[in-house]
Amino acid sequence: MSNTTPLLTPTRKVIAGMQFLFVAFGATVLVPLLVGLDPSTALFSAGVGTLIFHLVTKGKVPIFLGSSFAFIAPIVSATKIYGLQGALFGLLGVGFVYFAMSALIRAFGTKFISRLFPPVVIGPIIMLIGLSLAPAAVNMAKTNWLLALIALATAIVVTLYAKGMVKLIPIFLGILVGYVADLLLAGVGLSDGVDFKPIADAAWFALPQIHWPESFSWEPILFMIPVAIAPVIEHIGDVYVVNNVVGKNFVKDPGLHRTMLGDGLACVFAALVGGPPVTTYSEVTGAMSLTKITAPVVFRIAAVTGIVFSLIGKVSALLRSIDQAILGGIMLLLFGTIAGAGISSMLHSKVNLASSRNVVIISVTLTTGIGGAALSWGSFSLAGIGLSAVIAVILNLVLPEREEDRIETPEPEHNKVD
Repeated sequence: MSNTTPLLTPTRKVIAGMQFLFVAFGATVLVPLLVGLDPSTALFSAGVGTLIFHLVTKGKVPIFLGSSFAFIAPIVSATKIYGLQGALFGLLGVGFVYFAMSALIRAFGTKFISRLFPPVVIGPIIMLIGLSLAPAAVNMAKTNWLLALIALATAIVVTLYAKGMVKLIPIFLGILVGYVADLLLAGVGLSDGVDFKPIADAAWFALPQIHWPESFSWEPILFMIPVAIAPVIEHIGDVYVVNNVVGKNFVKDPGLHRTMLGDGLACVFAALVGGPPVTTYSEVTGAMSLTKITAPVVFRIAAVTGIVFSLIGKVSALLRSIDQAILGGIMLLLFGTIAGAGISSMLHSKVNLASSRNVVIISVTLTTGIGGAALSWGSFSLAGIGLSAVIAVILNLVLPEREEDRIETPEPEHNKVD
């Protein structure tokens, strides 16, 4: 398959770039809305981060970076412990993990990653990302179950029955229909409606809310480092998927170490300006596969378009006016889907679930994560997904693996968690 599309004029490139941003828009702005960050900052950091990624990868890899769902629960937990500034500073640790992996991949290739992070480790960690957020989804949805169910039903219908590009934007359409329903139900007293005053008062041009780190502290950085395990592994899987869609080997040229480095630098930039960590988006890859548009310049156009939208103050005000119940309804589906992706990852990789060793790793990982286990040393605390990730890696390394524990399969393409 060619890297560019015939007859892709400059005008069509711009339209395609805006289309790809549209696909990623719902998920990119949902993450900051859930963790208390400015959605415009998330759009800004996603756009700049994508451009950084393309610079590092020599402009060869058609990828768009958007907000990562893997860090919703860790950001919420870290904010309670260290405050918002501390949580954002801790996100710098995510970049450090990407940098370390980039260096190791360049030196040793990818085989050591399969040893440290096989599917039996990654699967339950992905499941935890979704399951740990279930209480938050229910608490937000129950503020108005009718709005939540309308948004949820819309997302489900789009996911199951929509065709083409529409199928790729269930989050966006669920929020949109929920928003319209909020306006209509307010007329009959079934919702609080939308307060348009903040939207009217917002300036048309406004810089995103930038939160610069105020002081150095190792504790939040160490808190976030273990959480980055799953997104790092997913990054590798996503690059292989893009390889298949485009028909080129980006693992060799420009190199997996470069894609990893580019993603890491983008995460560092996001942390420095007050946005959530970014990751490669499977929705955009799906749109690329559907449209056959694989020219990297189109994804840079999407990035620039995101930056432009982040500078429109009324866009941020509009996003902040979305009722919490609508977001909760979307989350009921989305976070369950993430948990299901963890199960799918293990099934796709043919993890032997009859193996006592594998069952032990999965069970202890899930129970410590869902049960809220935590370890503390002075002001440092390791809990939640981060602690469970460490436990899973350690168990995989120390528990002896026998032949009956292992089913030989080709290298898996891990499922995506945005």
